[in-house]
Amino acid sequence: MIQISSLSVNYGGETALKDINLTIPANTTCAVIGPSGCGKTTLLYTLAGLMAPSEGQVLINGEVLGGIRRETGVILQHGGLLPWKTVYKNVALGLQARGQDKDVTAQKVSSILKELGIYEHRNKYPAQLSGGQKQRAAIARTLVLEPDLLLIDEASSSLDAITREHLQDLILRLYIRRPMTMVVVTHSIEEAAFLGQKIVVMGRAVIRQIIDNPFFGDENLRSKEEYYRLCRELRKCLDGGEAQ
Repeated sequence: MIQISSLSVNYGGETALKDINLTIPANTTCAVIGPSGCGKTTLLYTLAGLMAPSEGQVLINGEVLGGIRRETGVILQHGGLLPWKTVYKNVALGLQARGQDKDVTAQKVSSILKELGIYEHRNKYPAQLSGGQKQRAAIARTLVLEPDLLLIDEASSSLDAITREHLQDLILRLYIRRPMTMVVVTHSIEEAAFLGQKIVVMGRAVIRQIIDNPFFGDENLRSKEEYYRLCRELRKCLDGGEAQ
């Protein structure tokens, strides 16, 4: 469980977050959406322990967050793969850094690459992959460490529309198979409606609205009127109105 209490973050003489209060139950998903510069990435980095609060605190599983957690996984917008390492070696890197046995590492890496459908690309370098394949490799590198909290920052924003939906489908299926607490920062209304059980709509440095999504988990949601109704409500909220 994530409990954010009276959280404010200031840097460069500006307030990036102001008096944020939010609870995310364990093993649920939360999508954070808002305009550019509203503070959503700052919120994600604070949850990752990469930024320190100016005021307030973050509790994860009842413990005050004081820095980077071993059990937190982060997937960044551009994946962050090391270009001089193959897919296999990129995914194995975290396990090797933790002193994992070589045979166990090989088994875990092969298993996650097969699960994500990129095992056949294991000996390729990032430059030889498509955008979707790079993101799958970045997801594999994070999930192989078995995090209990997964933080995703605009992971699909650089992809074309079809690949973006395929990646969203993959993330949903992974979550259903291995539930964990997941926070997804996105500028996409459609992605927030598809991946968020709880959807946090931000304004400049503040939370404007919190919306519960009763349709979460339906892999066929995009074909239903409820999905488009939720997207319209989110758009209205982002434009300054109130969601229903």
